Amino acid sequence: MTASSFHPGPIGVFDSGFGGLTVLRALGKALPAHDFVYLGDTGRAPYGGRDTEVILDLSEQCVERLFDEGCRLVVVACHTVSSVALRHLQRRYASEAVGQAPRRVLGVTIPAAEAAVQRSRKIGFIGTARSVASGTFAIEAEKLGASEVSLRAAPLLAAIVEQGWEDTEIARLAVARYVADWPHIDTLVLGCTHYPLLVSAFEAALPKGVAILDPAPFVAERLREWLLRHQGYAVPRADGRGTLRVLSSGDPSAFALHGARFLGAALPLIEHVAEERSRLVPRARPSAPVGQVVR
Repeated sequence: MTASSFHPGPIGVFDSGFGGLTVLRALGKALPAHDFVYLGDTGRAPYGGRDTEVILDLSEQCVERLFDEGCRLVVVACHTVSSVALRHLQRRYASEAVGQAPRRVLGVTIPAAEAAVQRSRKIGFIGTARSVASGTFAIEAEKLGASEVSLRAAPLLAAIVEQGWEDTEIARLAVARYVADWPHIDTLVLGCTHYPLLVSAFEAALPKGVAILDPAPFVAERLREWLLRHQGYAVPRADGRGTLRVLSSGDPSAFALHGARFLGAALPLIEHVAEERSRLVPRARPSAPVGQVVR
């Protein structure tokens, strides 16, 4: 059966936490008439320092939750997951079985590499420890013709942004330390979705002439083009006004407060999900426990 044989659903977007909202922001600008469901796995974040097998397990749960929400297309808006687990997710879930709605999982690494190579042949990539250790960005960029790709892990930066400290001296000092003595590059790719909130710190720390690349707009443009080629996975609303639902495995109130900084707008009511028997399922909004807890 073809994709058009099935009812299209919203576009699913997931990240380990808040950072993917910077990608969602770009997606919403490129596709304002489409419906989105965003899942931020803040209750189990960060992913950047976790073992590969753990990342695979958590990613499967997030993708399956979005499929259960009616999404047939999921965008992995997390560089760590896209670098480590995307091929696994695509093989596991891109099913064309008879009677089953076709599903697709797309990532951010290849669009980031494409955008960087279009600009430069001497590219730097800064991201989480797991993204850098995977080497995926360098592999993809070199396939596309990059002559030099240098990678650097910056494990503290996402935590600084999570704390809301992106405009502080702490952020500026940390960014400057991470980019110090970098070999000559023409373009620096922000390989973590938290880093767009640190652009001013990167601008202050990098030599003049080094372009700073936030991949999110390029991811959005590639998705727009993909939807034109693969019609039926998601369709725009006739009135041109798409909707947004947001799920979080962490504290919904905290997600609404901090998430607005990443999205650049207030979020709708956050729906809570939690792990149960290795699946993410809807749950009542959690209350903060006091004292010891017995299950």
